[in-house]
Amino acid sequence: MAPFYFHLHKMDTIRYDRDTLISIGVQCTHLSPLLNPDPCWPREILRENKGRDPYRRPQGKRAGVRNRLRARAHRAPLPSILLANVQSLENKLDDLRARVKFQRDIRDCNLLCFTETWLNPAVQDHAIQPAEFFSVYRMDRTLDSGKSRGGGVCLMHRDAALIVVGDFNSANLKRALPNFYQHITCPTRGERTLDHCYTTLKNGYKAQSRPPFGKSDHAAIFLMPVYKQRLKQEAPVQREVARWTDQSVAALQDALDDADWDMFRRSSDDVNMFTEAVVGFIGKLTDDTVQKTTIRTFPNQKPWVDKTIRDALRSRSAAYNTGLATGDMDEYKAASYSVRRAVKDAKRRYGSKLESQFQQGGSRSLWQGLRTITDYKTPSSRMVNADASLADELNTFYARFEAAANHASGASGTTSVHAERAGEVNTFTISEHDVRRAFKRVNTRKAAGPDGITGRVLKACADQLAPVFTEIFNLSLEQAVVPSCFKQSTIVPVPKKPQPACLNDYRPVALTSVVMKCFERLVRDFITASLPDTLDPLQFAYRQNRSTEDAIAHLLHTTNSHLDQRNGNYTKMLFVDYSSAFNTIIPSTLTSKLEVLGLSLPLCQWISNFLTDRPQAVRVGKHTSSTLTLSTGAPQGCVLSPLLYSLYTHDCVATSNSTTIRKFADDTVVVGLISNNDETAYLQEVKNLERWCQENNLLLNVSKTKELIVDFSTKQERSYQPLNICGTPVERVDSFRYLGVHITQDLSWSCHINTLVKKARQRLYHLRRLRDFKLPSQVLKTFYTCTIESVLTGSITSWFGNSTMQDRRALQRVVRSAERTIHTELPDLQDIYSTRCRTRARKIVKDLSHPNNGLFSLLRSGKRFRSLKANTERMRRSFFPQAIRSLNQETPRI
Repeated sequence: MAPFYFHLHKMDTIRYDRDTLISIGVQCTHLSPLLNPDPCWPREILRENKGRDPYRRPQGKRAGVRNRLRARAHRAPLPSILLANVQSLENKLDDLRARVKFQRDIRDCNLLCFTETWLNPAVQDHAIQPAEFFSVYRMDRTLDSGKSRGGGVCLMHRDAALIVVGDFNSANLKRALPNFYQHITCPTRGERTLDHCYTTLKNGYKAQSRPPFGKSDHAAIFLMPVYKQRLKQEAPVQREVARWTDQSVAALQDALDDADWDMFRRSSDDVNMFTEAVVGFIGKLTDDTVQKTTIRTFPNQKPWVDKTIRDALRSRSAAYNTGLATGDMDEYKAASYSVRRAVKDAKRRYGSKLESQFQQGGSRSLWQGLRTITDYKTPSSRMVNADASLADELNTFYARFEAAANHASGASGTTSVHAERAGEVNTFTISEHDVRRAFKRVNTRKAAGPDGITGRVLKACADQLAPVFTEIFNLSLEQAVVPSCFKQSTIVPVPKKPQPACLNDYRPVALTSVVMKCFERLVRDFITASLPDTLDPLQFAYRQNRSTEDAIAHLLHTTNSHLDQRNGNYTKMLFVDYSSAFNTIIPSTLTSKLEVLGLSLPLCQWISNFLTDRPQAVRVGKHTSSTLTLSTGAPQGCVLSPLLYSLYTHDCVATSNSTTIRKFADDTVVVGLISNNDETAYLQEVKNLERWCQENNLLLNVSKTKELIVDFSTKQERSYQPLNICGTPVERVDSFRYLGVHITQDLSWSCHINTLVKKARQRLYHLRRLRDFKLPSQVLKTFYTCTIESVLTGSITSWFGNSTMQDRRALQRVVRSAERTIHTELPDLQDIYSTRCRTRARKIVKDLSHPNNGLFSLLRSGKRFRSLKANTERMRRSFFPQAIRSLNQETPRI
């Protein structure tokens, strides 16, 4: 192009309007062909749309929270909404989940509103949840509307923020609201920050101080939002795992065979140094031998929602848009059918995969697939908004019993007892065979403790590690010292609720050494074999041939026998609740009780050392608290803890013939058999229990302790004496859930059975979900047995005999519904009840130490059992009379 030169002799102001400039451009275009567009020109020149270049990087704007706030000052924060009439949401779940996964506009939508959901109470909220970041609120059509089908609305919204503001003075809500963040850091009155703003969003607001209003002595605080919205879908989680192969296992075994354990023994002064050196060497050898690999876990994904469904969804969306423009929806109908067919084919492929796993015996993979299909078990609550301060606060909270226990243990001494048995020698030794067998029984799926030795290492290298750990275990018993690395515990708090409100809403789960757990099992077996069978017969937990059914049956039989006399008797039941019972054990008090039971002094000292000076830390996400040393309580993740607690409470027994104290672990019930309106013995028993708890440092939780009265007398009106514990009145209830069974004041079972039916019908929904994957009947029957039948038959021997025919029909209807789904015959509940009665009765007869063994007494012939006297139908249909009649009908006799 030829250059143009302009020469101006003087400055003149020339102005052109828009139309003139366009006219000049049109007239000059024909002057040179070079001004006409050429296809080889750059795309920036050829663009017809002279707006923003889509390939050009956007220019930045002025940064800062205030500028962003001003830019959107007059734009209302309206939510995006998806409204749809789904006509059975249950049948559209795969379509909904595929849209949430593959379509960003649906995934980022704030509100999902559905009408005509056609849901019922048997369908749980988590079963229709498309992703974890959606909360479900619904209203199903009930029978009160006059219609049995159709209707129903459902609203799903994304996780929202919670804001708490106010003048808190010197209070701090961080302990009460551990998942909230405080955003006001500038002084609000003088040099102190008295006004707080708590939200669930970290770095959600930036606080600025403004002049106070009028003569107020508090500065006004302006909070500007700085929160950047997090990703709508969780990012894949990356973690490093060990890659175990046959070659790596063989290499590790060879390396351990060549290890010189004598070198560690000679260089160590005591069992602590020896153990730490051995554990450290094993950990280093494992890291060097076994390769590590990084895996990614993708959340919120159903494995059958694959690429084929995504492509079908894209084709359907394109066909729908084309149909709206042309008015021809035939292509959209065909595309919709393709989506449904793609979903069915994907389900069929996944079902065939699970069927092959079932045929090959891969039960673990099968159950993982079944849970994925049915959403049978909701995912465990995760720690959200966790920071380092929460870990320290939880660690301090879990150690709150330490000071009180130290004060209580100061009053109790065992010096005189130790002096009498000072020369006693340890007689308990562990063989190498027992250690090897314990290592080979380790569950490799369990997490490793603070020492880092996994169950896979112990199981794969049991022959190589058994000799050195046998020596360590015997040295520990001989010196009555537990190595410090074995006593360390890492507490992983698990939320009890989806949104924990206080520190008490976190359940402590202790991770301890896997090696120490094997050691504890060997010690536990020795202690159990050393104890008499008649010790604390009414403690039904942690003992062989004892279960919740035995505890419930014994409680009901005692009550029915007392009420069967028909002379105005009644029964009072006090269901006792303790506050953190395991965490309040005083080691010195426990040691004294163990010595009284006949355990050797070295073993008692070993147990005392096991419970004292325990390093404990709390891990919350990536944050780990500082370590605290505890000498109170027994960690709930240890194998010995349940046994030690039962021995700690073995002397908590009734002192009167008209009262009994039954225990299943820390679930305690005091039963008072009241005759002639005399409650003196019962009230005294409660006072004795209160005194015993004070002496043994157990804290009664009066707010959760309930009293239940069973009285069938209709001739007179009674005025029952109120019960007070620690100066606080105890609440009297009409029913109570004890060990999974609802016990009512009239000993009827309609309340309990209605609860079972409701829970079982919810799980029927999951069974129907499996049917859609064309799984074989054998797999469906296995799922029914484990998830539905287990609910219907829990403790069935205690309540089924006294249930009404109406309640039994309600239970049987659930079984019939499952039969129609599985297309196979299922066991009848009456047959299950009869079989279990006989099985349970035989075990009780063979166990001479069982507290109910005395009810089965043979007649002189030795062929039949003596029937129990029953004046009422309630007593006659209870478990023990039914079991005796069932055994007497058998041939041959026991």
